[in-house]
Amino acid sequence: MIAPPAVRRLPEVPFQPPDPVAVSPAMKEIVAAADDVAETPTTVLLLGESGTGKEVLARYIHRRSPRANGPWVAVNCAALPTELLESELFGHERGAFTGAGDRRVGRFEQASGGTLLLDEVSEIPLSLQAKLLRVLQEREVDRLGSQRPVPVDVRVIAATNRDLGQMVSKGHFRSDLYYRLNVFPVVLPPLRTRVEDLPALAAGLLAEASEEMGRPAPSLSPDVVDLLAGHDFPGNVRELRNVLQRALVRCRGPVIGPEHLRAAADLPATARGAAALPSGLPLDLASLERMAIREALRRVNGNRTHAARLLGIGLRTLRNKLRAWREEEGIDPAAAAARHLLPGGAGGPAHNGAAVLESVSARPSQEDRA
Repeated sequence: MIAPPAVRRLPEVPFQPPDPVAVSPAMKEIVAAADDVAETPTTVLLLGESGTGKEVLARYIHRRSPRANGPWVAVNCAALPTELLESELFGHERGAFTGAGDRRVGRFEQASGGTLLLDEVSEIPLSLQAKLLRVLQEREVDRLGSQRPVPVDVRVIAATNRDLGQMVSKGHFRSDLYYRLNVFPVVLPPLRTRVEDLPALAAGLLAEASEEMGRPAPSLSPDVVDLLAGHDFPGNVRELRNVLQRALVRCRGPVIGPEHLRAAADLPATARGAAALPSGLPLDLASLERMAIREALRRVNGNRTHAARLLGIGLRTLRNKLRAWREEEGIDPAAAAARHLLPGGAGGPAHNGAAVLESVSARPSQEDRA
């Protein structure tokens, strides 16, 4: 009789699509900050890479605020052309321009008494930024074609994946608007630095996708969990959701295995076989090993347990190597990685170290894994 495959039971974490998952220390701190600012009317600026969950956190702040019973309105400032964005935000009167057959209430008025999310706020053209600044300062909007302002009571949350400070220095964003928005900035970390959140995120995203498909949610095999933890996820949570949805489509049983992920072109090299040695890498095993350890620690923000899992070695083995390294060079690589001091960014030689080590170094003994 063939034994069934091992199943990694994902944690029973209460999950709602709008809720941020906070298992890692970084996300716990962010959720704590969101709880604090939610109680106030303070303007919030959410920063971070695309797909890190800025709108999820914005919705969370709204629900935790005294305005939770008020309207929630979100507008993607990058999705509308300039000539429509002004009307979308501030509204217009009948006959204000060609085609304006009726009066339109803008998003600021729609959100009065609640929260307005200005997503991709960096894409608002300079010609509209002065008007937006006035609305934030005066708490009133001027509809296009109107002769009198309309008061609004709105809590504004802005979000962007761009560096607004750099845009200000280049003259692409007004400095006064930047400082008006940058009252309470929150930087969301990329998924590659919050490995501890992956199991809970995967559980919630699988449950959500399974419900949409009308199917029971499967479990993840240990190999799949390890593969996900070893991937950089440049698309962050959005990419993780896509990978899991593709796997769910291919999986007909109770367990998602590596074979269900092979169609994903963005999986780590360990899921597709060992990568060829890139040019410029040293060929001695000791140097390759150190590069792989550095890269693994960088990816998991210095967490030794997750780094050992990525490298396919026992935690004791990794600790012994780090101890010898520290005695020889006088540094603690794990601590340096946690402080983001280790060299080697994505795309550089160290980035491929984990795949290289897996292909050229021997696996630890059973005793080492103990």
